[in-house]
Amino acid sequence: MKTTRLLTALLLCLAALAACTTTGTGGGQVTGAGAQEEPVAFNWKSTDGGISGTMTAALPDSIFQGRFFQITRQTRSEVLDPLWTHWHRGWYDWPYWGSPFSPAYPTTQFITYYSGKVVATLESQNDQRLRCRFHLVEPVRGMSGGGEGECQHSDGRVVRAVFPGKAR
Repeated sequence: MKTTRLLTALLLCLAALAACTTTGTGGGQVTGAGAQEEPVAFNWKSTDGGISGTMTAALPDSIFQGRFFQITRQTRSEVLDPLWTHWHRGWYDWPYWGSPFSPAYPTTQFITYYSGKVVATLESQNDQRLRCRFHLVEPVRGMSGGGEGECQHSDGRVVRAVFPGKAR
């Protein structure tokens, strides 16, 4: 009886922690051919501990919004389908998943490894897009653990990004 109560209390505590909203910020620079670096501000929000959520990137000329996902053992490949809108499926023309000689994107039903990688596709009001790939410092903490990476603008510009880790 005590074990059941303890287990129930533990599960309720875990559910309450998982239901908490976490937010964070990041910064970076956007560069283009022959252009000067300009600042970029990132904001993200998650209700599952930074594993997935929404992200905003404010570039000097527009604001982009969309979803981000950390690739974990539980990630189902169909959850990532919205990321490929307007891009090649799996971003095979922009390697991220492994070496240039490995498949660009796992095509099995489940992605069965824990990578510490986050992917996002963000769109602006004027139909411009950013595809983003980040590497987490502490994957178990999600975006709260910090990370860095880059985004590619649909016009070819590159955005470098850094997300500082939050204190525990």
